[in-house]
Amino acid sequence: MSLSTSDSGLTLLAALHHQPLLVVLRAEQPQTLEAKLAQLQRLGLRHVELAWTPHPDWVAQVLELGRRFPRLALGAASVCTAAGVEAAARAGLAYVVSPILDAELLQRARQLGLVMVPGVLSPSEVHQARQLGCRLVKLFPAASVGPDYWRRLRQPLGGLPACIAAGGLAPADVEPWLQAGVDAVALGGGLDPEAGWDQLSALLKRLH
Repeated sequence: MSLSTSDSGLTLLAALHHQPLLVVLRAEQPQTLEAKLAQLQRLGLRHVELAWTPHPDWVAQVLELGRRFPRLALGAASVCTAAGVEAAARAGLAYVVSPILDAELLQRARQLGLVMVPGVLSPSEVHQARQLGCRLVKLFPAASVGPDYWRRLRQPLGGLPACIAAGGLAPADVEPWLQAGVDAVALGGGLDPEAGWDQLSALLKRLH
């Protein structure tokens, strides 16, 4: 039996609580990321976001990567349009992540059975996401506010959705952010291209 969007959201949350780390990879053509995905799978990372692009072969390439790397839970990153949401659904992805909060995108994702994680920053955006039924949000760009920001919202706003901190963060930031109360951290451009694999390997060992 297929999962409902709500059930899928709970499944994603449970998986992130087990391993509260995501990596975001960017390339015009996802197939060029194959070597990086293989390395991430060997390291034992679970969640990888592939940035959506309007390349005509994006869906086919992501489908193939999903077949080649079955232990990776692939999602779409940087989705700001309905076309991106629909491409993620055709590519067989279970979740999409956006830097913005858009009610129409959330509705389209739900129609397609996808979990959408919207981007929020201000208290008003957090409240709006909560009103729209979002169980999980992305605090973006997290580096601009610091790890205590999410905790400071809790008292005036009350119950908060679960949170992925993303945007400008490096491996050294992951544990301080988790200790400050977010549920997971996404790493992208903050990964050192030279030392990144060693940093990730050490971090994953500490998180287990």
